[in-house]
Amino acid sequence: MGLENFIPEIWANEIAIFLEKYLVYAQPRIVNRDYEGEISGAGDTVHISGIGPVTVGTYTKNTNINAAETLTDAQATLVIDQQKYFNFQVDSIDKAQQKPKIMQNAMLRAAYGMSDAIDQYVASLYTDAASANLIGSDNSPKIPNNTALDAQNCYNLLVDCAVKLTKSKVPMEGRWIIVPPEYYGLLLKEPLFIRANEAGTTEGLRNGIVGRAAGFDVLQSHNVPNTAAAKYKILFGIDQAITFATSVVDVVPYTPEMRFADAVKGLNVFGSKVVYPEMLGCMTVSWA
Repeated sequence: MGLENFIPEIWANEIAIFLEKYLVYAQPRIVNRDYEGEISGAGDTVHISGIGPVTVGTYTKNTNINAAETLTDAQATLVIDQQKYFNFQVDSIDKAQQKPKIMQNAMLRAAYGMSDAIDQYVASLYTDAASANLIGSDNSPKIPNNTALDAQNCYNLLVDCAVKLTKSKVPMEGRWIIVPPEYYGLLLKEPLFIRANEAGTTEGLRNGIVGRAAGFDVLQSHNVPNTAAAKYKILFGIDQAITFATSVVDVVPYTPEMRFADAVKGLNVFGSKVVYPEMLGCMTVSWA
């Protein structure tokens, strides 16, 4: 495909679709995307109004109930402060040789690179998890050097994560946890781990989902943050914890002045915010 039949609006939409195929941390049901339609470019700000706890009282027959309470407005601000671009060219010789779908394949690779950057950004929000939901630390990681790393230990740590969320009054439904490949490899050896193809819910599975354990949908990602090249930050929670918004704002075809080639550049903007820290947890584990 050359520039003569390139329609930017269509390809902007294609990039957005490709992004959805690759996202793990930033996909729906891991984060919420409720405010995505309200952004148009970098620097946009979205004000998010949350509702605090609602008091539940005991009713006594034939007596008045308490006056209506004033709800707490827990407002947060989502800033679209991340901008990523791609810019590639297809040489005229490559076109002449009729390499199959070279432009579309390049778009796929661009979308993969974009999704990788987005996931790394959302994964970095582990620092905003509630302190009550932290398991291990850089100074004292779980599965430390002098402790045997085995499948049962890995499963038991997922149970500890579930307990943290339950004590923080996080709903049971929709819980997820995202682990690195090493962790998933050990879980495969644990009989209590239910593989995705055995869960009976293989249709519509989320990107990266590999199974269920301890009440979590377990997902695998190579973007689990790894501090000091040894300590993985395993994020867990529900989709209400993090809000995320993204928009492919421009895809532009052009001809480089000094080349015989077709080129395409695109701009994607996004932002994310931990709205309910108490619904998010982080476990630090180490293999070193």
